[in-house]
Amino acid sequence: MKQDEILKLLNASESETLEFKSSFNNEAVETICAFANTKGGKLIIGVNDKKNIIGVKLEKETAQNWINEIKNKTNPSVIPDIEILDINSKKIILFIVSEYPIKPISVKGKCYKRVGNSNHQLNISEIVNTHLKTFNTSWDYYPDKNHSIEDISLDKIINFITTTNKNRSNEIDDNPITVLKKYELLRNDDVTNGCFLLFMKNESALSTIEMGRFADEITIKDSKTLKSDIFAEVNDIIEFIKKHTNKAYIITGKPQREERWDYPPYAIREIVINMIIHRDYMNPSDSIIKIFNDKIEFFNPGSLPDFISIDNLIKGNYISYTRNKQIAMIFKEAGRIEKYGSGIKRILQAFKNYNLPQPKFENFQHGFRVVVFAKKEKKLNDELNDELNDELNEGLNEGLNVGQKSVFTFIKNNPGEMAKDISKTLKIPFGSVDRHIRVLLKKNLIERRGSKKTGGYFIK
Repeated sequence: MKQDEILKLLNASESETLEFKSSFNNEAVETICAFANTKGGKLIIGVNDKKNIIGVKLEKETAQNWINEIKNKTNPSVIPDIEILDINSKKIILFIVSEYPIKPISVKGKCYKRVGNSNHQLNISEIVNTHLKTFNTSWDYYPDKNHSIEDISLDKIINFITTTNKNRSNEIDDNPITVLKKYELLRNDDVTNGCFLLFMKNESALSTIEMGRFADEITIKDSKTLKSDIFAEVNDIIEFIKKHTNKAYIITGKPQREERWDYPPYAIREIVINMIIHRDYMNPSDSIIKIFNDKIEFFNPGSLPDFISIDNLIKGNYISYTRNKQIAMIFKEAGRIEKYGSGIKRILQAFKNYNLPQPKFENFQHGFRVVVFAKKEKKLNDELNDELNDELNEGLNEGLNVGQKSVFTFIKNNPGEMAKDISKTLKIPFGSVDRHIRVLLKKNLIERRGSKKTGGYFIK
């Protein structure tokens, strides 16, 4: 390496591809391992943290001994290029490490990757994903050793074929087993992990999703646990969210009224499908959906990859990364997703069109969380309307007893609730709540919307 190139390196800061060490030790070997598992890099020995050249003392076999130590401590063995440089009459050593083609590299059983200017030890999930990416595949392509074709529903495969044929010019006319083989969902008579999640016959804890409707941060009003195939889970999640959010009808002058939910339905569906496709199913944690009065939280095991920041995600400045390639492909064939990597843009645009705040995207604990908000930013007219509504409600409340006022106020603050839920929350006997509701209905203060099973009461 030329003198000016060395000086340029010495003037640079430590980064994802550059590190300085005052001496050669185990940490130096870990850095070389981390470089090999990431993008490669350069390690300079004989320079301290303040980038002062202190040099190293070299014997005849020192450099070769260091190479041998790196080779023996790494698995698979890493042999970096090495240069001995003389700067200001002091010897420094430059190790040049290339990104290794087969990953991950380990040092004494531990694997590292480079994150910023430091080394990060990989957990089990990261080790597996790093290995799978080496072979341009993903976990869902691998054989599921715990399940067989007997655990797969042929009827669900037939439904998939029927759905897929609606989106194809050349229809699929093969039998279900042949379809599985053509899509590599059945490999050497073994079902893949993806195949089981897509078409499982019975329930499984592998796909568990916990859903809850919360009155506040700790009070659960309704809950549901899903453990079915991931196609069915998409529909079940959407139905649960619809059950616990509100729908209004807008008169536009057109022949039919327009429906408006608290949240844009298309965007919610996109978020749900992204949860299913990008979930880290090797992580033992469950996906969780929490519905509050003014927001919904979607949590999924599996953080964003290191090379995609939240800012880049929102701006669309990234190359699409699919954690589960096989599942994503099958969802696309079934017409559930349109185009890889464009979902976030459509979600943001949908919320903008609804005049709602931008959803919040964040890496959270060991996974990824999306929070959507139902409330608009209040404007002067909204505040005036609120004051007017309060005055009107006070007038409407005249002539009501204490119990009827309590039920009316509860419905106002919790639209869409059923009588049994009102009774449970207010701790008023169901029969009393039922009588109060009949009075409010007769006074034309409230109305019931929806079916007998899922409908609730709203302020009129």
